[in-house]
Amino acid sequence: MLIGIDASRAVAAELTGTEHYSLRVIEALLEIGAAHRFRLYAPREPSLATAERLSAGEWRIIPLPRLWTHLRLSLELLQNPPDALFVPAHVLPLVHRRRGVVTLHDLGYLHYPGAHTLWQRLYLDWSTRWSARVARRVIVDSCATRNDLIAAYNTAARKVVVAHPAGRDLHLLGNPSDDLSPLARWGLGTGFVLAVGTLQPRKNLIVLLEAFARLTGEGRLPAEARLVLAGRPGWLSDVILARANASDLQGRVIVTGYVSDRELAALYRQAQVLAFPSLYEGFGLPVLEAMQCGLPVICANTSSLPEVAGDAALLVPPDDVAGWQSALERVYHEPELVRELVERGLRQAERFSWRRCARTILDVIEELG
Repeated sequence: MLIGIDASRAVAAELTGTEHYSLRVIEALLEIGAAHRFRLYAPREPSLATAERLSAGEWRIIPLPRLWTHLRLSLELLQNPPDALFVPAHVLPLVHRRRGVVTLHDLGYLHYPGAHTLWQRLYLDWSTRWSARVARRVIVDSCATRNDLIAAYNTAARKVVVAHPAGRDLHLLGNPSDDLSPLARWGLGTGFVLAVGTLQPRKNLIVLLEAFARLTGEGRLPAEARLVLAGRPGWLSDVILARANASDLQGRVIVTGYVSDRELAALYRQAQVLAFPSLYEGFGLPVLEAMQCGLPVICANTSSLPEVAGDAALLVPPDDVAGWQSALERVYHEPELVRELVERGLRQAERFSWRRCARTILDVIEELG
């Protein structure tokens, strides 16, 4: 079977959540799918590293600066159709003549519309509705997203298949003895609170900042404790940045901007805890990645996060500032709790792998064939 894959996200200059997913799931599909041919569509040439990782695929570079999916990819699929098409991130092209399978990662725009611009909400609603309707099968990252999709768009339950992603294997990058070198960029030592993700309202960082400010103001954390926000500024980040720079925090919040995988690995390894108070997540990769790196986790008890964390994290309601204060204080003052969370987290992380994720997706494609 000739399987076409939209690899446009995998060749992005900077890889965030869906881009990492695309790269890793394509890589795993190529590894386990030797019985098939894979054609990878992209608007630009992949980097040398990406080309090497995905060398088992046949690249089809089809440039277009705007509307690449619906115009240029549609034309290519019309002229040279594969036997099946897999889109790892959100939207099937308007024209595709063969079996279409798409991954829809989350429906956060329906739960928290204020976290997106009006244009983003309209496009996400249209593209999700379109893809859920025309796809032969829909892949989702979690049971929570599956339930959302069925409820919001009346998608047939038989069409929606859960394939849990895995992390970026950051625990394999670099050496812990060399971690202080990348951390020196921000003047960091060890033992800080880490939050990972784009700075936007859905990540609920204001609650975390408030809990951290109260704890430091009352002297209930070590004097050297810092809060690190690792992620680029996003929609409506000004409010978050203003709170991070407020006088009561006295320079104790570090905003890194975009970080490389190597830098993120060092942050995971040297932090005291990952704090993830997000209001909604389709999966929540930072929770899993932190566990892989042996970092205890506090996360919100909403959407897919309990599904990812299992019994290996402290779960707190996202709007409970006092609850976040208590959980943060515990991981600084209860070493036995920290050891237990680390051990459980390592076991929980072993439940997820890209190979299993790709196997589920390939099974779906082969079933349609």
